[in-house]
Amino acid sequence: MATPELISPRSPRVTAARRLAKRTFRSKERLFIAEGPQAVREAVAHRGPGAGEPTLVELFTTVEAAERYADIVAAARAAGARVHHASAEVLADVSQTVTPQGLLGVCRFLDSPFAEVLAARPRLVAVLANVRDPGNAGTVLRCADAAGADAVVLTDASVDLYNPKAVRASVGSVFHLPVAVGVPVEQAVAGLREAGVRVLAADGAGERDLDAELDAGTMGTPTAWVFGNEAWGLPEETRALADAVVRVPIHGRAESLNLATAAAVCLYGSARAQRAAGGCRSVTSS
Repeated sequence: MATPELISPRSPRVTAARRLAKRTFRSKERLFIAEGPQAVREAVAHRGPGAGEPTLVELFTTVEAAERYADIVAAARAAGARVHHASAEVLADVSQTVTPQGLLGVCRFLDSPFAEVLAARPRLVAVLANVRDPGNAGTVLRCADAAGADAVVLTDASVDLYNPKAVRASVGSVFHLPVAVGVPVEQAVAGLREAGVRVLAADGAGERDLDAELDAGTMGTPTAWVFGNEAWGLPEETRALADAVVRVPIHGRAESLNLATAAAVCLYGSARAQRAAGGCRSVTSS
């Protein structure tokens, strides 16, 4: 079989994809980059609201990756995505990574309106308030997905959901659960509370202890966790919005937990309590 022709590095398609590294162009085109076999596989399977148009628009793949992941490439073509063969250098240039994984997808924006998140009556939500590091944001999204959360909310002061580092750190989870973006933290808390969700602020200086809350049986109700900035946590005005400020107990000598680890502990604590209360779906259910 003849080797497929590679797309030129100067192709308008490559130029357009490369520009998506910048938030301005992502917002203008409402497109973002998803890199690697796991993310692209999930993008292929994802559809817009109401099983609408496919999320994956375009796929760039090396010849080697096209052979290794022939099922993904075939599914992308079947879904109507344009498929281009490219050199590893082109993929590295577009994705801005040192070691590209051979598959790179151009995807439509997929965030959900906050009103739709509330209308779905969520039982477990992660709210990222002033989270600026894209790797942390993507990892918390992945933790929320793994814990069986119903949604994630990124406030208007948080990092862009579609930052390539955030998408990579989510390892495909960005395609799994509703994410609302650009919501003022006051609006997020008020909306969740009106929807019957208890709002907890996660803070190392919290007056309540997560272990004590779990032991007391108070964690089985619908809950939203508000997580703050990596460096300075949650400001007093944000903590004041919550129903309670809860700390993850440090039983050893560690000074603190990083954001993603603390988020995982909080979300899994709530998920387990909700399952024990019989009010939360299994994390393995569809």
